[in-house]
Amino acid sequence: MTLEQLRIFVAVAEREHVTQAAQILNLTQSAVSAAISALERRHDVKLFDRIGRRVALTQAGRLFLGEARALLARSRAAEQSLADLGGLKSGALTLAASQTIGNYWLPAFLARFAQKFPGVAVHLTIGNTHDVALLASAGEIDLGFVEGEEDQPSLQKTTVAQDELIVVASPALAKHYRDCAKEKMFEAPWVAREKGSGTRSAFEKAMHDFSPEAPARKIVLELPSNEAVRMAVEAGAGLAVMSHLVVAAALDSGALVRLPCDLPKRPFYLLTHRQLYRSRAAQALIDLLGPE
Repeated sequence: MTLEQLRIFVAVAEREHVTQAAQILNLTQSAVSAAISALERRHDVKLFDRIGRRVALTQAGRLFLGEARALLARSRAAEQSLADLGGLKSGALTLAASQTIGNYWLPAFLARFAQKFPGVAVHLTIGNTHDVALLASAGEIDLGFVEGEEDQPSLQKTTVAQDELIVVASPALAKHYRDCAKEKMFEAPWVAREKGSGTRSAFEKAMHDFSPEAPARKIVLELPSNEAVRMAVEAGAGLAVMSHLVVAAALDSGALVRLPCDLPKRPFYLLTHRQLYRSRAAQALIDLLGPE
């Protein structure tokens, strides 16, 4: 049994889906399936039942999940302890972030971290808010960064920044919604991220703030990334609630137009496990982020 097999097992068990686990682990689906099969064969135990395209933990799998999480957490704590003895001259920092943070906000801080601590290897996984919270609660990462509301008892949530949310449209479509009238906004076609993403949560809250009694908004496209949403809106598919970080270049070029709709800012959160050891590398990155 290897730590990599344990990591793969936990990822599949938490999502009950091989493809989704492969995506968050940056592995191929066949590699994930092979690791699970090898684990089952080696110990002559069935960990998952296959149900169509999904999987479900067997009784043995449910019992093993807690042990696997604990082993991974102890392994990470041992690695962090050794790295700390080296005074940040070596070691590793494992992070996960939701898309807006991971693609647009965090990289500048990681560049500063790499310049200051060149011996520390940094690995960043990008997923949606729910994925990041799962990794943090399982102790598989040092730090998680999300923009969505994801409350889990094992996690401490700290605000590290504020994000500006805006409503955008293509120039042709924007002329019909320049006054942001409530009745028009709920009749408009909308492009949204998938459920489970922080941007989708922000979209739902923004629509509720426009009018709690209004009918359900008309979502014409539901897409899995900020870039896909932005491109669809530029093509005239509909309106979108997006982070200014994501659309700044498109606004500057005229590919998108900002509508004058007032939306509340949303926080960017740092997720840390309440019971796990915080390495010096993790603390050094937190210090670089500065006070909110």
